Amino acid sequence: MSDLKTALEGAAGEGIISPDQAMRLLPYLAERNIGAPTVRNGLSQPRDNDLTNPLEDSEAPRFIRGFHDVLITIGIIVLLAGLWGLTSFLGPLPAIIVLAEILVRRQRLALPAVALTIALAQWIITVSVVYLGPADDGRSIMVDWMVMTLPLPPLFALFYWRYRVPLSLAMLLFSLFALLLAAVFYIMGLVTGAPNVVLAYPLLSICIMFAAALGTFAVAMYFDLRDPQRVTRRSDVAFWLHLATAPALLYTANLLAFMLEFGKDGDIFTNIDTGGYTQAATIVVIVAIMMLIGLIIDRRAFVTAGLLSLGVAIGTILRQNNAGLDKVSFIVLMIVGLIVLVIGVGWPHLRRATVRLLPASIQERLPALR
Repeated sequence: MSDLKTALEGAAGEGIISPDQAMRLLPYLAERNIGAPTVRNGLSQPRDNDLTNPLEDSEAPRFIRGFHDVLITIGIIVLLAGLWGLTSFLGPLPAIIVLAEILVRRQRLALPAVALTIALAQWIITVSVVYLGPADDGRSIMVDWMVMTLPLPPLFALFYWRYRVPLSLAMLLFSLFALLLAAVFYIMGLVTGAPNVVLAYPLLSICIMFAAALGTFAVAMYFDLRDPQRVTRRSDVAFWLHLATAPALLYTANLLAFMLEFGKDGDIFTNIDTGGYTQAATIVVIVAIMMLIGLIIDRRAFVTAGLLSLGVAIGTILRQNNAGLDKVSFIVLMIVGLIVLVIGVGWPHLRRATVRLLPASIQERLPALR
């Protein structure tokens, strides 16, 4: 199977067939045992020759090469937890650097690299909150926000420059967006004279947050569209960006819709009349749009991000219809689980049907259909 896949990729590279044709030919030829070994079910057969699922997911970054990575990651977590308890914030940073030099720079272990990047983020945020956090000198909230966020971009930039971990680049971009968002709110506070812009101008603030979420989505799509076959680290960076952007887009869109429908004093899911229906329907529509976006760009984060909101919306509709409170939670779980299964199992088919409705120029730039 690996020889067949290599041959098709070589043919695509030489321009004999297109990459999309190569992806579609692989399962077609595999089903007919073309290029497959004679014995396919013996225990002595190498694992590399097993037939892979032609619908195999290419979305997630490559985390694990074996349980070796899992064992090392467990050791990292336990070690850093112990150091943090014994030395506070003094011990973890040198340990993170030493471990990164050995496990990331030399051995190129993906899962430990993710764990060390998250540990570095926790260390930076903790130290920033403790030493640069809110002060009693009358500083505004946005100034505190900018001061606490300021160390993140340069430190993540150094970490990425040294170790080339895709998650660290994603965190660098997120920290830049957070810093820019704080600066925008700070300038708004200076112009309007409001001590807390978010509370004074909630609708405008939510619009700005929604715009920031759209900005991170645009950056994620920049990385995604430059690697439609998802074979480089650009795809890994896009994965992390989408993972955080999807819930940000979902909840800012929900808040914006509720503000436009009910005003700043509208409480979510507290109206006993038609408000509950309206808000629930709004959430369902927004979640459906998010799922459609996920199908088009082949990112399941846009589906999973909306499951909690979808469950709340379904529960609200059931309660409005006087469903028994003792059964609502189980009905919600059943419906959400069924939706997840249908989308998960039928993902390639649903995506194929959706993407083929788009113009050919857009289809060519999207990840290949499987």
